[in-house]
Amino acid sequence: MNSTLTFTLIQSDLHWEDRPANLKMFEEKLSRIEGKREIVVLPEMFNTGFSMSPATLYEEMDGQTVQWMRAMAAKHRIILTGSVIIRENEKYYNRLIWMQPDGKYGTYDKRHLFSLGGEDKEFTAGDKKFIAQVKGWKISTQICYDLRFPVWNRQSKTHEYDVMIYMANWPDKRVHAWKTLLQARAIENQCFVVAVNRVGNDGNGFNYSGESCVINPLGEVLYSKTSVEDIFTITLSKSDLVDVRTKFQFLQDGDDFVVL
Repeated sequence: MNSTLTFTLIQSDLHWEDRPANLKMFEEKLSRIEGKREIVVLPEMFNTGFSMSPATLYEEMDGQTVQWMRAMAAKHRIILTGSVIIRENEKYYNRLIWMQPDGKYGTYDKRHLFSLGGEDKEFTAGDKKFIAQVKGWKISTQICYDLRFPVWNRQSKTHEYDVMIYMANWPDKRVHAWKTLLQARAIENQCFVVAVNRVGNDGNGFNYSGESCVINPLGEVLYSKTSVEDIFTITLSKSDLVDVRTKFQFLQDGDDFVVL
């Protein structure tokens, strides 16, 4: 039987360093999702914007945002994912939260910190991947700058994942790289890519044009939205993925390697 998985992408402007306003906004947007809902993806640092002030904006894992995510996932019977600033063991992390409707969650700490913006000075890099499993699908979770590093993203010969999720605050001035690399990741790893970026202007004066998108394993863009807020839902088919991997068995010719 063909398995399907439904993703909702929320491309949104963000209130700069204003947690209550962002949570209220996304709560309203979640209530507007129509039809089938399974996995909802929010942008990077969705509750603050991409701020380099973790000392004043951090939360613990029992803080307001994680509790909010737990409540929203339960209320809407969805998996809700986005990244937030978390302090743990006196260190700050740009942490992706994968919140299930039963309150259980997984986490991924951003591996590649954006040195051009000073993220490496304020945050600690993660060193472990997080592969979620839903209805027989395997989903790799990544954050923004991770996109530029294909070795970290590289698919294994044994098909480690079926979908790759990216959440970002990727500025408009480099959006060509965003779009190109997302298609490259889908093609080289023969997987679906679901990517959510923000729109609007942040507190540092950077503009974001969104370009959130869904890409199939052949690199074909199934959805893309530029410059405006949008809530988009799409259902992906496992049989489409299997057909591509069966017809074009490129992954089995790849190189073995270990990421240290």
